[in-house]
Amino acid sequence: MTYRLTGDQKIMRDMEQTIQLFDKYYIDREKGGYFSHLDPISLDPRAESLGNNRARKNWNSVGDHAPAYLVNLYLATGEKKYADFLEYTFDTIAERFPDYEHSPFVQERFMEDWSHDQSWGWQQNRAVVGHNLKIAWNLMRMQSLKPKDSYVGLARKIAELMPDAGADRQRGGWYDVVERELKPDGQHHRFVWHDRKAWWQQEQAILAYLIMHGVLHDDQYLRLAREAASFYNAFFLDHDDGAVYFNVLASGMPYLLGTERFKGSHSMSAYHSMELCFLSAIYTNFLITKQPMYLYFKPYPKSFPDNILRVSPDILPPGSIYIEECWIGNKKHDDFDAKGLTVRLPKTDERQKVKVKISPASWLQNEEGRER
Repeated sequence: MTYRLTGDQKIMRDMEQTIQLFDKYYIDREKGGYFSHLDPISLDPRAESLGNNRARKNWNSVGDHAPAYLVNLYLATGEKKYADFLEYTFDTIAERFPDYEHSPFVQERFMEDWSHDQSWGWQQNRAVVGHNLKIAWNLMRMQSLKPKDSYVGLARKIAELMPDAGADRQRGGWYDVVERELKPDGQHHRFVWHDRKAWWQQEQAILAYLIMHGVLHDDQYLRLAREAASFYNAFFLDHDDGAVYFNVLASGMPYLLGTERFKGSHSMSAYHSMELCFLSAIYTNFLITKQPMYLYFKPYPKSFPDNILRVSPDILPPGSIYIEECWIGNKKHDDFDAKGLTVRLPKTDERQKVKVKISPASWLQNEEGRER
């Protein structure tokens, strides 16, 4: 995202070298997907030194490319190779992750041959509720880039199963880690350690159901998105010290013990909170309430190829938004492609602030009522 705003070439070099590392060492060219770990000396994913991470694959190594960096890298460059990487990622998820004969949750950990790894560390045969929702959210982003029945089908399956399997239907909010399969007593998916609710899993629910409603226009998804947002707004915001709590109890009371009392830790930073703020505004304004938004960029001189700045805020349905107006500094700038969502920057040796007004397509009408 920082590269999208600034065009900083040092960031691009980091991204390119990281992807080279993935494609040289992490990828499994024989059986598909990406390994989760490499030996730091030999760079071998099958090294004995890796212990229970030897020749393993999981949600993070296969699917988390998309939300962590790849969607924004594609939006920033428009390059086909990144679109192909995204497609490969989601084709692999749609093929390998569903396990609905045994559980309402996807399978998250795998051996090298894609057999299920149900004995790894803390996870065992357990489900992370937020990972399921994260898959549904990102499948719907991908659906707008390369639509496939398999993407919509899996996203709908997850969206319809998760409320009963992973949400608190009485008090609101979404749980953390639960057992993937029913217990012998028939009770539904017992909690693994506790019934607390983590901030990042609420984000996945809000974004998943917002974009699903925005793309598929199903009112039940909008209701679920608003219920999740209401719980988050009521209980996760720290109005005294700022930011958001790591965990709350099932009732919504903040959980402030150990490292979970911190706003920053080994597993908590600004990432999920900032992503939620940005994308919930994007999905709500552009896909649901149909309101324009202003986006701001400050690129370095000659930072983008051909001086083309790509301003699409996310992968949204084709034709759903357009550039209505653009300013560079305090002056109107008319050299932009409204439907292509690109701005041609002037040649200069100084950084300039770019302000873009992006509007939903329902506003794209001229005086005769025809789309421009």
